[in-house]
Order: sequence, then structure tokens, then C-alpha cells
Amino acid sequence: MTSIISQSQYTDLQIKDVHLDRAELVSSEFHDCVFFRSSFVEASLRSCKFVGCTFKECDLSLAKVPGSRFTSCRFEGCKAIGINWSEADWPKSGLADPIGFFDSTISHSTFIGLSLREIKICDCVGVDVDFREADLSQADFGGTDLAQSLFGHTDLSGADLSRARNYHIDPSQNTLRQARFSLPEAMSLLHSMDIVLVDEV
Repeated sequence: MTSIISQSQYTDLQIKDVHLDRAELVSSEFHDCVFFRSSFVEASLRSCKFVGCTFKECDLSLAKVPGSRFTSCRFEGCKAIGINWSEADWPKSGLADPIGFFDSTISHSTFIGLSLREIKICDCVGVDVDFREADLSQADFGGTDLAQSLFGHTDLSGADLSRARNYHIDPSQNTLRQARFSLPEAMSLLHSMDIVLVDEV
């Protein structure tokens, strides 16, 4: 089992069954590493760098990520519940290859104000996630449950929500140019409009 400590560099490693629950990791760098069945519950990952890393079946719930950078990272089959991603270190212009979540749970997390164009959040449970003021243009939400998630002044231009479900998005408060939706879920877009729908007889 790989021993992970602060202020160290790790490259091209398979890191399995590591348990860093409630641990503090400071200024460590990980390049092209794969984390498998590892646990970071309530861990403090401060000023760390993760580049080209994949997390598989890991639990990062309630982890704190102040000043850490995640570049070209994937989360597959993970629990990433209650994470404030806004505390991480993100380039102001956004990432050329943003993080992606697949078949994961990201509920109760925060992405406020982030530029994460083309982010993929696919086949996930994303209940009560805060996406307000974020740039999520060209994002892919395919198959994701977005119940109770918050969208306000969010840029969803060109985003694909055609297979997403349980979202509530106010068209007057968000940018939806060329965004893709499908029925019947798209009917929820009408709920915030001051209109009356009448069934034809």
C-alpha cells in the first residue's frame, strides 16, 4: 500500500485501499495516478495538485479542498458528497479539460461561480447541488438526478440536459441558449413563467 504524506510528489501510481479519513494532506502533487477504493472522508486536501488523475470507487465525502487544483481528473463510481469545490484553485479562464463525474454521488456540493465549461456530470446523483453563477456551457448532465439543485445566473449555453431529470431551472434567470432538453422533463421550464396552460378539449 502506498504511503501518502504531505509535500511529496507521486507519478503514474496505482494507489489502492488508502484510508486518509480526517487526515490533513498539504502541498502534495499527484500526476497520472489512479486512486482505487480509497477513502478521504472529511480529509483536508490543502494546496495539493491532482493532474490527470482518476478516482475509482473512492469516498471523498465532506473533504475540504482549499487551494487544491484538479486538472483533467475523473471520478468514477465515487462518493463526493458535501464538497465545496469553489474553495479549490481553478484557473480564471476555466480548464481546457475539466473534471468529470461518472456514476457518482455529488449531492450537497457547491460549484458557485466556477468556470467549468464542458464538464461532464453523467449518470450521477446530484441532489441539492449549488451551480449558481457558474459557467457550465457545453456541460453534459446525461442521466443525472438534479433534484433540489440550484441554478441562478448559470450559463448553460449548449449544455445537454436531454437525459437529466428532476431539475428546476428558471429560463429568465439563467442562460439557456442552444441548451438541449427533452420532454416530459422540459415542462419544468414553464413552472417559473407567469402563464396558464390549457388542455385542449
